[in-house]
Parts: sequence; structure tokens; C-alpha cells
Amino acid sequence: MAAEWGENMTKFTTALLSAAAGVALLFSATAQAAGPKIVSGPGALPECFIPAAKDTKYFQWPAKKGPYRIALANGFVGNTWRIQMIKTAKAYAELPEVKADLKEFKVVSTGTDAAAQLGAIEDFINQGFDAIVTIAVSTTGFDRVIRLANQKGVVLVPFDNLLDTDQVMEMGEDQFKMGVMSGEWIKKYVGDHGKLLEVRGVPGNSVDRDRHLGFRSIVEAPGNKFEVTEVVGNWATGDSQKVTADALAVHGHFDGVFTQGGSDGTVQAFMDAKAPLVPMSGEGENTYRKQIAEHAKDGLKGMSYGQSPALVAIAMKAAISALKGNVMPQKVFIPIPYADFETLKAGVNYFPDLDVQFFATNSFPPCGVNFTAPQIMAKSEANQ
Repeated sequence: MAAEWGENMTKFTTALLSAAAGVALLFSATAQAAGPKIVSGPGALPECFIPAAKDTKYFQWPAKKGPYRIALANGFVGNTWRIQMIKTAKAYAELPEVKADLKEFKVVSTGTDAAAQLGAIEDFINQGFDAIVTIAVSTTGFDRVIRLANQKGVVLVPFDNLLDTDQVMEMGEDQFKMGVMSGEWIKKYVGDHGKLLEVRGVPGNSVDRDRHLGFRSIVEAPGNKFEVTEVVGNWATGDSQKVTADALAVHGHFDGVFTQGGSDGTVQAFMDAKAPLVPMSGEGENTYRKQIAEHAKDGLKGMSYGQSPALVAIAMKAAISALKGNVMPQKVFIPIPYADFETLKAGVNYFPDLDVQFFATNSFPPCGVNFTAPQIMAKSEANQ
């Protein structure tokens, strides 16, 4: 009896120790894949990955041996910018120095359904991808996939439309500042009163929101007396042209325009309506810059800031850097490319002979990112 009892106790103790070891191993694995550590800066390539603010924190992931599996989880794909962004991502993945670090590169566009995009990201994580770059459909709702990515040791990099969180590494440009620049441009050439048209982007997107807030912070400041008509152009040429035409039909004329995207469509609507061309701030479309160069003498005193589609390449570069164990800023703002009717130069910041829809800002020398139009246009925007 005593011998049997002793044998059972031995088995019980062995099982208990084994279970404890398993739990310890589980906690150890969880700890190792609990996301990036918060560390001190500076980070890798500080001339490229510029911290968004002085108090930006720094992340460091455990170094992984390459080559890596990286995915692009896009949402909306119905405008020139998004199409060019996907083509740029594919072109970047094929550069010899990048291709050497890639085992696989996948692209999927899920449309404007946030749940579909989150499902695609979760699927990539569960498939074992090392990093995912994404333009979020919504600025919120990513908590679950962020936790899952951290548990699996996956680097998640939102870019362009940034999330309302500091728990992931993000790549962008200062959208609020773009709105401020646009408001200041209007004030400079219109004055402190008049009728303004604001053509907004895709609703619910942080880019649209922040540009709008920056613009309004200037034109609605004390002392100004602007009447602002607001329409939604979805950053698409056709949509912007239609809503601008409708606004002109209702209101007759405007003294200045801020158009977030589809800027060439906004100008075309003025031309079709034979409405006087007015000072305008818009995006970096090559066609818009051609319109400015040709019609500045007719009143189109245009300013063109650039949210570059090449931002995807910088996001991919950041993901690879993080996977190699480099220290990275949590949020990066790259410099805003900018040109106006006085600084446009053919062949440098716009291309008069290029007739296809194309964004002109694709060069970021500090990041080693520089694409030609043929490199980008040779690619497809299809999923892969």
C-alpha cells in the first residue's frame, strides 16, 4: 500500500513538474512574442525615419533571420493614388536590394469594409507572415489584431491613414499641417473673406479628418469671414469633378478652393462650367500640376502638396528594418513634398508629356526611395 502510494506520489510530482515546466515555457514564449520593447532613441536611419514629435517613443523587436514574408493589406482601391501605391509597392519589392530580404510579398485590397480588412490582416498573421503594412479603413478597431500581431511577433505598420493609437509603428505625413498650409495659401491669395469650396476625401479616414481640421483652424480663425461649402470627392478625379460641378451650379462662383484629392477633376469642373479660375490648394497629381503650370496666368494660382504613394515603400523599408532588430520611432512623419505655380519645373516636379493619371511626388532621397514613372506604371494594381 505504502509502495503504491509512494509510486503514485512520484507520478503526481513528475506530472506537476512537467505541467509547471509547460506553463513556464508558455509564459516564456508569450513574453518573447509580447510585441516590441520600448527603448531609447535615436533610431535607425534618422534622416529617413524622422520621429513625428520630440516625445515620440522608440520600439525594438527581437531580430529575425530573413528573408521575410511581408504583406500589404490595403482597403479602398478606387482612386489613382491607391492604384499607384500598390504598383509602387510591387516595384519596390522587386528592387534587387529589397528582393534579397523577401521570401514572399503578397497584396490584397479588401474595399471599404473594416471587418474585411481586419480579417485579412488576422489571416496574414495566422499564416505566419513576418510583417504587414496597411492603410487602415478605420482609425479605430485594430486593438485585437495589434494584440495578435504582438503575440505572434509580427511587425504591423499602418501608413498613410494612421491609427488613433501609439501601440504600433506608423509611417505618415503631417496631415493637419497640410490643411494648415492650404488654409494659409487661401488667405494669402484670397484675403480674409469670400466664398470657399472645400472638397474632402474618403469619410471616416484620419487623413481626411486631419486635413479638414487643419484647414478650418486657419479659415475659421478670429477675424476671418469665409463662407465654406463642403462636398465629398473621395480623393478621386471623377468624384471631385462631379461634386465641384454640382457646387458651382448651386452657388455660382467661389473665391478659393481647397481640394484634398482628385484635384485635376476639381479644376476641370471649373473649366467645363466656364467659371473663373481661382487660387487653389490641392494634391500632388501630375495632371493638376500641369493645369497649374498652364493656367496660373488665368487665375489658377495653385499650390500642390504631396501625400506620396511612395510612402508604401518607406513603410516596407521600416518593416524590414524592424525585423532586423533595429530601433525604430513609433510614429514617423516624412517631409511634405510641396510645389506651387512659382516653383513648378518641367521634368523635375511635374511631367508635361505624361498623359496618364499619376502622382508626381515619388522621390525621397534620404530614404533611398526614388521611382520613375515607367517603373511604377509597368506594374498592376491587382491582388497577388
